[in-house]
Parts: sequence; C-alpha cells; structure tokens
Amino acid sequence: MSQTDLEQELLAVPCGDLARRAGAIARLAWGDTITYSPKVFIPLTKLCRDLCGYCTFSRDHSVAREKAYMELEEVLAVARAGEAAGCHEALFTLGDKPELRYPRAAEWLQARGYASTVDYLVAACREVATKTSLLPHVNAGVLSRDELARVREVSVSIGLMLEVKAPRFMDKGMPHYRSPDKDPQVRMRMLREAGELRIPVTTGLLVGIGETREERIETLRDIRRLHEESGHLQEVIIQNFCPKAGTPMQAVAPAALEEQLWTIAAARHILPADISIQSPPNLRPGEVQALIAAGINDVGGISPVTADHVNPEAAWPQIGALRKQLEAAGFALAPRLPVYPAYVRERAQWVDATHHRKLLMPSDAFGLAREDRWFAGGAKVAPPGVPRGAPAVHTPTEIAYIVSVAQGGQRLTETQVAKLFESRGNDYTRVVHAADAMRKAHAGDVVRHVINRNINYTNICAYRCGFCAFSKRTGGNKPTESPYDLDVAEVVERAREAVARGATEVCMQGGIHPSYDGNTYLGLLSALRAALPQLHVHAFSPLEVLHGASTLGVSTAEFLQELKRKGLGSLPGTAAEILSDDVRAIICPDKVTTAEWLRIVGEAHRAGLPTTSTIMFGHVEHYDHWARHILALRDLQQETGGITEFVPLPFVHTNSPIYKRGQARRGPTWRETVLMYAVSRLALSPLIPNIQTSWVKLGPQGAQQTLLAGANDFGGVLMNESISRAAGAEWGQGVTAAQIEQLLAEVGRVSEQRTTLYQPVARPLSRLARIPVITENVPALSVCPGSH
Repeated sequence: MSQTDLEQELLAVPCGDLARRAGAIARLAWGDTITYSPKVFIPLTKLCRDLCGYCTFSRDHSVAREKAYMELEEVLAVARAGEAAGCHEALFTLGDKPELRYPRAAEWLQARGYASTVDYLVAACREVATKTSLLPHVNAGVLSRDELARVREVSVSIGLMLEVKAPRFMDKGMPHYRSPDKDPQVRMRMLREAGELRIPVTTGLLVGIGETREERIETLRDIRRLHEESGHLQEVIIQNFCPKAGTPMQAVAPAALEEQLWTIAAARHILPADISIQSPPNLRPGEVQALIAAGINDVGGISPVTADHVNPEAAWPQIGALRKQLEAAGFALAPRLPVYPAYVRERAQWVDATHHRKLLMPSDAFGLAREDRWFAGGAKVAPPGVPRGAPAVHTPTEIAYIVSVAQGGQRLTETQVAKLFESRGNDYTRVVHAADAMRKAHAGDVVRHVINRNINYTNICAYRCGFCAFSKRTGGNKPTESPYDLDVAEVVERAREAVARGATEVCMQGGIHPSYDGNTYLGLLSALRAALPQLHVHAFSPLEVLHGASTLGVSTAEFLQELKRKGLGSLPGTAAEILSDDVRAIICPDKVTTAEWLRIVGEAHRAGLPTTSTIMFGHVEHYDHWARHILALRDLQQETGGITEFVPLPFVHTNSPIYKRGQARRGPTWRETVLMYAVSRLALSPLIPNIQTSWVKLGPQGAQQTLLAGANDFGGVLMNESISRAAGAEWGQGVTAAQIEQLLAEVGRVSEQRTTLYQPVARPLSRLARIPVITENVPALSVCPGSH
C-alpha cells in the first residue's frame, strides 16, 4: 500500500477498527511490556518568552513574586530526593529564552555569571550529572546547533514537541500566536540538527487544539521523514489537550478520547515500528488500557517525588496500582531509563562518553532499568523469588508460541531464544513454569551433587581478561597482590586431603603462567595418577589446552589425547564467557576465540573426554549474545554428545576490573538470572539434560530458587572457594550434605551424591556427614566448573 493510500485509509476506517489494528502492530513490535520512566521533574524556570494559549508557563509573570529560576541547591535537593526514591531521570523543563522577555530573568542570570538560560541549564545539568546518579533529560524549547552540542555533553537525551506542523497555528487568535519558538519550521530545524548531532530525541503531537486529522497525518509524516534521516527519534508522545485555568484557552473543550485514540493508531501505522509511542496516563485517568489497546507501549515519566509542573492539575498514577491494573490485562509494567534500550545498547553512537557508566549501572542486558537491588555474589539482598504455577492470564503472546515450539522439542532460532529473555509479567511466569515442568519430565525431582575439591595451582596469569579479579602478575612496575604457584607435591597433598574427606573428584585450573608449558599439565596428571589412581581428575580449560599444545608444538587434538593417557577424566567447559567474538574482543581480547573454544571442546569429546559447558553473563553483552551462545552449545552437543551439564555463571561485578572502569553492568538482574536457567532448559533440552545452579554466586536461597526454574543439579560440594570470592562474592566457604538436603527438601527435591560423569556413587557419604571446610591461608581453592 502506498503512503497516500494508507493515509486515505486512516481517514476512512472507523476509529475502533483502526485502533485494534494498531494495537496488534504495537504488540508485534514491542511485546506485552509497557514501560515508564521513574523521574523527578525539575522546572528550572517557569518563565517563557512565548505566549502559547494553553500553557501556564506563558502567563504574565512580570509582577510575580516567585523566583525567576531555581537555585542550584534547590535543583540538587530535588534530584537527591528522586535518587533516594529510586528514580533514574532528571527531567529539566523550562520556558524558551525568558531573559528576552523578562528583565528580572536577565538580571538573575547576570548576577550569577550566566549569559543565557542555556548557560545556566548546562551548569544545572552538570551538577545533577556529576553529583547524583540521575540522568538528565532536557526539555528546553528551541536550541541552536551550538546549544544542542553543549546540552549533549551534560544530558543523555532531549525533548521537543512538534505539536502540529500547520503554519496557521502561528496566526492571530490561534494557540501559537506571539510564540516565535513554536514556528514549525524552526522546530523541524532543531529536530533535524539533533539527529545530525546523534542525540536521542522525544517529540510528539498535542491533540485537540483545533487541528484536523489531516494536519495530524502531515505532522506524523514529517516526523517519520526526520527519523528516516537520522534514526534519532526514540519516542513520539500523543498528548491530549487539557484546558488550564488562567490561560487564554481555559474555556476550550478538552481533547476527545476518540481523537486521541485515532491519533495513536494513526501514528502506529505511519511511524517506523522502532519508535516508541507514549501517552501520559495522568492526563487520561482510568483510560490507560484504552490507550494501550490503540497502540502505545509507554506511559511516560512518572514521579514519586515531584508534581507534573506542566500539567499541575493532573496527579501521577500510583506505580503499584498501575502495575496490578496492567497485569490483570495481560501486560507487564517495566521501568526504563530516559534513553530507550536500543540507544542504551548503542550508547557509543548516541550518548556522550561521560554518561556511559551512569547508563550501564542501572540498566539490564536489554537496556531497560533494573527492577531490584539483588546482585550476584551479594549476601545482603535476598533474591526476590520466582513465580510459581501457571500464568494468571493466558493470552496468546509471541513468547507463548515460542515456549510451545520448545516444548515440542524443536530447535529454537536465535531470535526466538533472545525473545524469551525479554519475558516479563505473565510471560515470565509462563517461561519459568514451562522450564520447571520440562525439568521434572527430563530430570525428575532428584538433585545431584559431587564431592570435590578445587585446586587452582597458580593465580599468576599472562592474560588480562577484563572481568577477572583472581589472576595476578609478577614483575612489572606495579606490585601485585599475593601471587602464588603451587608445586606438584602440594597439589598431590591437597588431593589426598580431599579423598580422605570423601571427595571423588579434584578439579584443577589456574592462570596461564608464563613459565608453564604442556609438560607442566602432563606432570600434574602423572603425579596425581601415581598417588591416587582411583581419583577422577576434572581439569584444564580449553585455554589451558591451547596453551599446553602450542608450547609443545603439537595440535590441540594430539595434546588432548596425551592428557587422557596421563589420567585426565574430563574437562571443565570454562573460558567460554560469551561465545561471540564481538563480546570477547571487549572482555578477553587475547583469549581463545569462539571458533577455537568450540573446536577444542569438540576435539575433547571425540577423544572420549566429556566436558561441562558454561556461560558468564551480565557484563557487556545483550540477549542476542546469550541466545547465540546457548545455541552454539546445543549444536555442538547435537554433533558430539559430550557435554555433561550447562552451568550459568552470573557475573560477579564487585571487584572486577572492567566494572571498576565503568565498562560493564553490575551483573544480571534477578529476573535475567532466573530466565538464564529457565531459557537454557527450554532451549537445550533434551540434548543437555543437566542444568547446574551456582550456589557460590547465587547463595543458598538463590540456588533454591533456580531449582524451581529449570535447574536440576547442585554442582560441587566445596571445601573452600576463591575465584568468585576474589571477584567479590560473599559465598563459597563450603556446605555440608545435611545443609544441601535441607535446602532441597524446602523446595520439594531429593538430594543424591553423584560422580563427575553423573553415575551413582558406590559408597556415598552419609547424608548427614559434614564436609569439613578447609581454610588455608593460600587462596588455592575454587569452585569448579563455576570458575570463569
């Protein structure tokens, strides 16, 4: 259909039919998640040189007693109150160039050393940006190109309503008469220049000020063209006119609901699908479901602290009540940042580098705002739990279809797996419920564990992985923290201690010591086999295999065969991190590539050496990377069948170098962590039957919860742990068989000891036996395969 035909159809089709079609377009593009921005409203000044007929900012302030501008101390006080209330956005709103109309505004600015309102705005934004966690979003009216560039440095996004494109609204008697900054050509110029400067922009229409539907279509058409030029229009607001006392238009009737719904639906049909469409719910109390049905996906900024200073008569909705209302209708309410997810993910293009850290800290892997205070490795905040049972609302969503495909045993596509990670609300419940049911069908209610000891023979490493707080380096200009290198006799002695305490496995990994070669690894195996021939040795990541082979001048396949001959029983599938080279280029640029990792693990399987598999998630990557990683493992397993289990490892950020540099998020959210277990169960079954929880990173309660979301294995019963603790985790000092049994009983599971390769143990330890915690001074013990 041509654009002309579409526009004619928009004018001809009844509003109800058009809205239903638009709602379907919105759900296809944005799913069943409705977003909002937790914000504070900072009216830097309520003075304006323009005289718009509907705006309280345009009233005569010439004799007003109120101050011309907020002081910086007042701005910071509002921002800090918002910060304490969990807000992310500081919305700066102000009139256009008041100093050109009001002498007292010019005097106020001059007395404080500012040449213009924009100068003061830049200073106020900088105060908030540098002294709080809030992200400034600026609605400052029309700005020049130079002013836009200055504002970009101190904010993350801007807003400028186009309102209506028709020039006639500038005529005498019309709403924009004597308002030079409302000239549509002037506003179009600024919107275009903002795109050229790579600034995320919010614009929109004001419905009900005398415009026709044809004029709204023309306005939407121009907005689409602007976005096609630069891709910068993240959001379009369809705002309904509400008359305000004391303004020239106070007697004009408010915009009709049908006109607003028609405009939302028209916007959905005309605008590209990647533009968010918003309508403020406080201006339509009780009608939010109708607005959603017509095609919006966002309800704008909502403040728990400040009033809507543009619409002071309209109270914000209560978040809790709005969430319940939407959930009852099958939607999930989610907080966002002032910058939409696509722009958060592409922040290098769209946001000044000074704000990148502040964008990352409150965001999840998709680019929406974090919804809880939990983080991996922390003991102070309990995990929020997982949904139990089937979803309360059974709506036919895209995610419901994807779940049904997985339940049918089919391989999901990368797009489908990534979509599952977006699940919220009823869809989140649906995914978790389906994963738990699949766990029960494929693995039953028995949760197995292995008694093992983990020996990290050195923490000296030639590599500089950005996430790793464990490895140390000797020499150089900077002293290092406690580097060590265990000799073979010490490794054997620690293995003897483990066997004496009931261990059936030792897991050995370490840093890539510059003086190690392949013979180092072979020598460790020979010594262990001579001393403890019945002990299963689970050792050497694909990176260590590559290092050993290259130092001996043999292929990795040949080196794996030699390792097996010397007594290696299986390999940990660590060093995987994220199997996508664009991510690896950031977090571990000199480590094995994705192709090398998959090749070496496949060679191990063909040599008769089983491996585990892992993912370390929650740092710089996104949902599509998780999907790519999971499917790479599934495809490898389809080919070789050598993977015993999949171990999701949430990124522990606290001491991680890449986090301290402001280049990584603070780990996954709890929802994302639960979904990693649930989605991996759906995407990997039945090929990889065992999904292992990581109690070292999740804590006992977190481990319990993931067993309700698809996990079926408890991993190693550790005597001590160091790698996760080096990264900042507060767990890992050992559990007992009795503690495991109690944890499992609380969630309806049965505990059973296993071997490394999931075989029954001939003489398992008593279920009440205590596995002693070893607390040596040398940090040589760690979780395996939960180490990075």
